[in-house]
Amino acid sequence: MKILYGVPGEGLGHATRSQVIIRYLLQSGHDVQVVSSSRAFTLLNQSFPERVHEIKGFHLAYKNAAVSKLKTFTSTLKTAPENLKTNFAKYRKIAESFAPDLVISDFESFSYFFAKHHKLPIISIDNMQVMSRGKLDIKIPENQKQNFLIGKRIVQAKVPRCQHYLITSFFPALLEKDQTTLVPPIMRDSILNASPTNGPHVLVYQSSTSQKNLVNTLQQLPLETFRVYGFNKTEMHGNVQLKSFSEQGFIDDLSSAKAVLTNGGFSLISEAIYLHKPVCSVPLENQFEQFMNAAYVDKLGYGRHFEEITPDNLRAFLYDINSFRMNLQNYHQNGNQELFNLLNQLLPTLSC
Repeated sequence: MKILYGVPGEGLGHATRSQVIIRYLLQSGHDVQVVSSSRAFTLLNQSFPERVHEIKGFHLAYKNAAVSKLKTFTSTLKTAPENLKTNFAKYRKIAESFAPDLVISDFESFSYFFAKHHKLPIISIDNMQVMSRGKLDIKIPENQKQNFLIGKRIVQAKVPRCQHYLITSFFPALLEKDQTTLVPPIMRDSILNASPTNGPHVLVYQSSTSQKNLVNTLQQLPLETFRVYGFNKTEMHGNVQLKSFSEQGFIDDLSSAKAVLTNGGFSLISEAIYLHKPVCSVPLENQFEQFMNAAYVDKLGYGRHFEEITPDNLRAFLYDINSFRMNLQNYHQNGNQELFNLLNQLLPTLSC
């Protein structure tokens, strides 16, 4: 079967998750072409040369460790004309040279519109659709209700009327719509092959480097050791070590960490939970999906959810670390097998 796979360029989590599925589809004998943008395109093109088409995507803008709606909107308007021209050229090339039978979209619009125009079946695989197709069992405070409504509308409008939705999630959810299945998070091979230990350090990952006081905050806990990724530099600041990114170095530090301090990003939280690492989650403002992930970490007893990183919040999290470890022992998933089995069942039924 010829499959067009759409991966958004915003953040590398979508790319690393999609990489696992694309590789499985190729190993299963399918012919797969990929559309993506930005850093995700670079990563996927290295893994699947000659199979990845670069398009122009949509990107979030940040201000003071929060998503800036105004900066994101103005940036999108500024780049829209050139982006449309580039994407139209890619659209024609794929239609003429590949002619897919089916489309898989990881919350990506180009592949979705391609499928709709050519009347192709679509499978949606992402973690976002739980906001639209599931019932959340968390308390949504007043200051998050507007973000929830905005986020839900965006998710509903992004890839509507797909033939099936596979929702990846580390938390349970009551599904309210048909053609929808909840599956465990997608794990890359380096996580599946890791041998977790409880070392002395806390792994810290910040996707937004605008939080300038982070190092000073961590230094207020001098008896703890922190290994920090996200600042793209290698420096020592007493008990705080800033580390430039390397995939293997990051995996090693994650698998040997005693705990993880991060935003509310789905990929790292899911990987930490899979490895039974307690999570302290401080989601970026104006991103309801991150709030949702952090709230479920707290609800399930896998860690704590805080609105900001402070010395007292970190002490409170670390004080209960053994309780979080005990709760995490109850989390189990059989690698990616459940998702792969569902794809094997779905693909023959949806092909044109």
